[in-house]
Amino acid sequence: MHVPLWVWLATVAGIIALFVFDFVFHVRKPHEPSFKEAAAWSCVFIAIAVLFGAGLWFVWGPQRGAEYFAGFITEKSLSVDNLFVFVIIMAKFAVPRVHQQKALLIGIVIALIMRGVFIAVGAAAIHQFSWVFYIFGAFLLWTAYKLGKESFEHSDEEEEYRPNLAVRLAQRWLPATEEYHGQRLIAKVDGKRVVTPLFMVIVALGFTDLLFALDSIPAIYGLTREPYIVFTTNAFALLGLLQLYFLLGGLLSRLVYLGLGLSVILAFIGVKLVLEALHENTLPFINGGHPIESIPEIPIWLSMTVIVGALVTTSVASWIKDRRDRARI
Repeated sequence: MHVPLWVWLATVAGIIALFVFDFVFHVRKPHEPSFKEAAAWSCVFIAIAVLFGAGLWFVWGPQRGAEYFAGFITEKSLSVDNLFVFVIIMAKFAVPRVHQQKALLIGIVIALIMRGVFIAVGAAAIHQFSWVFYIFGAFLLWTAYKLGKESFEHSDEEEEYRPNLAVRLAQRWLPATEEYHGQRLIAKVDGKRVVTPLFMVIVALGFTDLLFALDSIPAIYGLTREPYIVFTTNAFALLGLLQLYFLLGGLLSRLVYLGLGLSVILAFIGVKLVLEALHENTLPFINGGHPIESIPEIPIWLSMTVIVGALVTTSVASWIKDRRDRARI
């Protein structure tokens, strides 16, 4: 799949334009989005992502199109899971609802830039060393195990937020105030410039999403090797995440089995990566450094089936459990 430079530039420019539009239209005027507004704009951004995928399918064929949609569904699902942590961060910093849009959008943009770097590094590593798939696969299997274990050990106790490294460094080295000054990231207090809590929230969100990229980037590379598809699926999954945050709101706590579904998906992709690594093996201590051609390759249609099946099953199971819990009250 050859992607001309002008297509890359046009795509990046289009995504930047969408984020700028999102900022100007939704963030510049502080307000708390209504359910109707959040639902409408969520549908708009998902429709844009679907139309882009349809165009990619038409230009580069069904195989690449299916890879895009499988990747988009996976990345979007992982992004929804990330919203649990975003809710905790917002609560910890007591961010006023009217200012949460700005914090979320800037944090998402920072995350997209850093993910772009991760994608480029991953593409270069895969191009030079096919054995990187062993590492990606093992990491996803470990992540799937941890996520599944956390899902089974889930309790009703409120999860505590612990400031990450970036936030701790910022709190240590930057003069800060504990009071919000509207949407300002930097304010003047007693003639001295200080960072506001909103600044700390953005740092927390951006760095947290960077950590989430450690499993989402290997996961998408398990579905496609095309950096263009990897980048666009990540971009469109993050685009509209702002509206999804306000749309889902209290519904997040009801998706009790989402983590288990994502665990199944990550484990499946991890196995897929290991099988592909064995199929193209170059490590001397495995089969004498020769590929194991008898290893079957997992087709994209099977990947799509497992991904959609896991999400539908866990969503329905979560809905049934929620109804039963409410009936007991």
